[in-house]
Amino acid sequence: MTDNAKKWDKIKARYHRYISLEKRLSDNTIAAYMRDLEEFTHFILRKFDVAPEAVDQLMIERFMEWLYTLKRSSASQARRLSGIKSFYNFLLFEDRVEQLPTEFVSSPKAQRLLPDTLSLEDIDAMLATFDITTSKGCRDSAIVEVLYSCGLRVSELTSLRVDNLFFGEGVIRIVGKGDKQRIVPISSAARDKIQLYMEFRRPCRPSEAVLFLNNRGKPLTRVMVFNIIKRAALEAGVDKQISPHTLRHSYATHLLEGGANIRQVQELLGHESISTTEVYTHLDRTHLRRVVEDGFSDLEI
Repeated sequence: MTDNAKKWDKIKARYHRYISLEKRLSDNTIAAYMRDLEEFTHFILRKFDVAPEAVDQLMIERFMEWLYTLKRSSASQARRLSGIKSFYNFLLFEDRVEQLPTEFVSSPKAQRLLPDTLSLEDIDAMLATFDITTSKGCRDSAIVEVLYSCGLRVSELTSLRVDNLFFGEGVIRIVGKGDKQRIVPISSAARDKIQLYMEFRRPCRPSEAVLFLNNRGKPLTRVMVFNIIKRAALEAGVDKQISPHTLRHSYATHLLEGGANIRQVQELLGHESISTTEVYTHLDRTHLRRVVEDGFSDLEI
């Protein structure tokens, strides 16, 4: 073992104690940091054969370039750089380096993976799996229709209250993240399915007036909704990765494909930042659909 390799082993042992005992990181995080640091160590010793304190920005950039040539994902590259930064913050804390070689190394942007988009045929096939002569079938059909035609998060669906339905105006009131409220249009198909479900739905006290209930009269959980969606997709032969969020994603995609303004879609989805909504603009335009009838673009939100 070379002198520089011994120096790396010694300082890595001190770093391991530091993140374990002082930083109190989780076992999984510690294991990931040490594994990535070991990979970085091997690269530096093989390419430059220098001690930890002698590593400079160019060497770290060469390491990041090497990861890129290995076709490591952006998220994987970013995680390794995060670990290296943690290590050199430790060396700075111990006065082993005077400045951080990582300070001006750019972290690759992690590619955001979006869920599959359902076609109109996929959604119709899922809706056709429900037996709407039963209470459960009416409820589940209404759930799929509302998730898609209103673009709701699953948490917004499970907390949707009867007194937040304004069918006369063709809208519903949604309480989203951070208790922020928004008004979204609801299609006639979703209204009809809810009204049919309400004929079956067991009456509840006003304090329990959540719209979608299980067979014991209690609000549905997110897991229950997920299972409803998965089962419908399976029975419909929809061979895609699907969850309740897939319906929300499809709603946004179809609106944009139908010519909706991205600011309007941002409002309808309840996104705090326009950058979150802009992700949808990078998709191929293969389906056309205006989800909201009667020209939602004229609606003041």
